[in-house]
Amino acid sequence: MFFGTAFLISGLGFSQQIKFEEYDLPNGLHVILHQDNAAPVVTTGVMYHVGSKDEVKGRSGFAHFFEHLLFEGTPNIKRGDWFKIVSAHGGQNNANTTQDRTYYYETFPSNNEQLGLWMEAERMRHAVVNQIGVDTQREVVKEEKRTRMDNAPYGGISYYTAINPHVFNKHPYSGSVIGSMEDLNAAQLEEFRAFYKKYYVPNNATLVVAGDIKPEQTKKWIEQYYGGIPKGNVIPKKFPKEDPIVQEKEVTEIDNNIQLPAYIFAYRTPGSKEKDTYILSMISAYLNGGKSSVLNKKLIDEEKKALDVGAENNAMEDYGVFRIYVIPMGQTTKKTLQTDIDTEIKKLQTALITQEDYEMLQNMIENQFVNYNSSIEGITASLATNHVLRGDTNLINKAIDIYKSITRQDLQDAAKKYLNSNQRVIINYVPEKK
Repeated sequence: MFFGTAFLISGLGFSQQIKFEEYDLPNGLHVILHQDNAAPVVTTGVMYHVGSKDEVKGRSGFAHFFEHLLFEGTPNIKRGDWFKIVSAHGGQNNANTTQDRTYYYETFPSNNEQLGLWMEAERMRHAVVNQIGVDTQREVVKEEKRTRMDNAPYGGISYYTAINPHVFNKHPYSGSVIGSMEDLNAAQLEEFRAFYKKYYVPNNATLVVAGDIKPEQTKKWIEQYYGGIPKGNVIPKKFPKEDPIVQEKEVTEIDNNIQLPAYIFAYRTPGSKEKDTYILSMISAYLNGGKSSVLNKKLIDEEKKALDVGAENNAMEDYGVFRIYVIPMGQTTKKTLQTDIDTEIKKLQTALITQEDYEMLQNMIENQFVNYNSSIEGITASLATNHVLRGDTNLINKAIDIYKSITRQDLQDAAKKYLNSNQRVIINYVPEKK
């Protein structure tokens, strides 16, 4: 048995449907509304279908840069006032960027729902992109890069910057989300304005309004604030396809912020629309879904060979990366750890996991699913993500059934299909030699 505790969630109502309605404005903006009057809060989220993979060579970091730049203000929101307005009206807000999309949201008491809708419409209609904002946010992004990546131990693993360049040869997933400071420094103001004009348009965006709303009133505000924003010229995305990895490759990455090495075993996997993505996520949970999971129990608790170990299937829109990483304890060698990890993968490939482990795995997945969709902010993000990146908003309800449909045989088949040694890249993530 690989989990120490079975998650008892039958009383949490994971089977309850999350109701929503969706429609398009004439300008192409996709709108999703979810009414939940249990608490007097409303989250307004806008997801733009633009991420780091959309950047041109030599101008990396633009998508993430705009995550910061578009808080600079608009003709009707003075520079420096965005966060003040949100805070003064009892709200909170944030934004984040991935390889595939950029997402902004505000959560307000429901009596300020209209304010959230207006602010996001302001951002979409006419955000101010000027030199003082660009110069200011360049420094903010530089500091973020220094803090989270350059000076953070194992930052290259956490943010995949030491992994993706070795897994992808053709697809722009090889680049990092935060990008190159040299590229951002070299970019001219007109290039930033062109990026905004190209991607921050209603027909490249999805608006989600969730919480304590009156749908008919919300629709009127949406038409009032967003209906007149002109659509842009959205070009269909076309990215190069990767050739299969057919031979194991080994590379070295240096991190001068660490004392102990880490070893990463990375496999290229399908994108987030494929069912195999769900299966691989279950495999990662089986291997490393808690302190009592297979790799933790074996390498950390029982045999004291590792200080840390992790497994994750990072599913992006076009491809995914399944990674296993391990930090050795004491004099444990890479060869020993690699043998132990390969042994556990081989077990998955050659025998079905036990029925007891399978049931506990299902319980854990269901528990995670419920927890993620237990808040209005989580539901808002799920609705947007499922529409923009997976092409089916109703996956917020159907995904749990996909997980339930996965059999022990499916787990074995996926391990045999994707997790073979000739399909991986080994990254030796080591400290700088003194």
